[in-house]
Amino acid sequence: MKVVTRFAPSPTGFLHIGGARTALFNWLFAQHQRRYGEGGTFLLRIEDTDRARSTPEAVAAIIDGLKWLGLDWDGEPISQFARRERHAEAARELLAAGRAYRCYCTPAELEEMREKARREGRPIRYDGRWRDRDPAEAPVGVDAVIRLRAPTESDTVVEDLVQGEVRVANAQLDDMVLLRSDGTPTYMLAVVVDDHDMGITHVVRGDDHLTNTFRQVQLYRAFGWEPPRFAHIPLIHGPDGAKLSKRHGALGIEAYRDMGYLPEALRNYLLRLGWGHGDAEIIDDHQAIEWFDLSGIGRSPARFDFAKLDSLNGHYLRQTDDARLVELVAPLVEKIVGASLAPEARARLARGMGGLKERAKTLRDLAAGAAFYARRRPLPISAKATEILDGAEERLRRLAAVLRDETDWSGAALEAAVRRFAEAENAKLGQVAQPLRAALTGEGISPPIFEVMSVLGRDETLGRIEDALDRKHAAVA
Repeated sequence: MKVVTRFAPSPTGFLHIGGARTALFNWLFAQHQRRYGEGGTFLLRIEDTDRARSTPEAVAAIIDGLKWLGLDWDGEPISQFARRERHAEAARELLAAGRAYRCYCTPAELEEMREKARREGRPIRYDGRWRDRDPAEAPVGVDAVIRLRAPTESDTVVEDLVQGEVRVANAQLDDMVLLRSDGTPTYMLAVVVDDHDMGITHVVRGDDHLTNTFRQVQLYRAFGWEPPRFAHIPLIHGPDGAKLSKRHGALGIEAYRDMGYLPEALRNYLLRLGWGHGDAEIIDDHQAIEWFDLSGIGRSPARFDFAKLDSLNGHYLRQTDDARLVELVAPLVEKIVGASLAPEARARLARGMGGLKERAKTLRDLAAGAAFYARRRPLPISAKATEILDGAEERLRRLAAVLRDETDWSGAALEAAVRRFAEAENAKLGQVAQPLRAALTGEGISPPIFEVMSVLGRDETLGRIEDALDRKHAAVA
């Protein structure tokens, strides 16, 4: 069977982390079936029927987030609102077939029902008073809604691909509204009609939709349509087991991009939030598509952990091509140094990237560590670097004279030269290297200093040493 999945976000805000994982699981399932099964399609539907809360900006943010995450869909995005006439037509078909009916309850009657249920401690449900009533008795001036004539006996059963068999007594469900009194379709009707018309075979979504599924299955059966297979994923919790909130990481995908995470690292991390393949932790896209199956989704809520995400992102940074990293960090570095990168500064970033990325967890880390390569002379000197330089100027001046005579500017040759100088000075290597580091980077820590010297090149290295000597009492950066 060819598999058709969909991601159907409501454009009332950003693409949050839970929605991104749902989209990823649907995308992977379709991709797996496309490569290893009978075919797979992944569709995008924007559920924009809530016109008061849906915004073009939110639609754009969702699409941008999916594109950044690398989740491409088949065909054009589908607007649910644009299909409202089709939804209304479907409701009228049920009405004509006797599987739905007009309800003329006034707002006051509905409120009375709710209040009575509250007083009696019962769930709030519509009591079915217009289910078998003659429409000729309709009160004047009341526009009817159309309600589903839902089954009242037995159970509605769903064989969920994650949760197993789940059921609810039909007596616990009321006759839901399909078409409002103004003729607009409800969410429940629109979802079912759209999923049917789009040929959706598998609905993979959060388990907070499980209660909706029972009603939607009833509606499928009222239409005489075969329901899709359902797979309800447990929600994501914070590290403390509580419902995911902003303090845990319930942020929009654009926030993770801005924090410096790579899309491939976030895909890998989201994949492991509730899905597993043995003990594998680092799973690239090729392996993910090959291995992914709904049977690998667990029934327990996953826990979001920034430390694990940072560690995974660090791994992907180290595996990323240096040229790509330069393009990604260049805008961040420009913000730090407050200037556009000159060609020679960008070239230094490229030469130093191999060493820089070994120590970074995010692109922000990488940019912060790389900024000294891009700064224009004279460098700002931090308080720590100033402390290191104080009292070391004369030795640094003598070292500069030695370095001017060096013709081999490789890291190994520079290390050998500085070691010889330290021995001649009867000093430890650190007593020479630390002031050198402070002069060349403006900081107290950096990648290995001989690597830094090689990346900077002879002229830039000697120029930065001269600047440091000329500004012994430089202001703290």
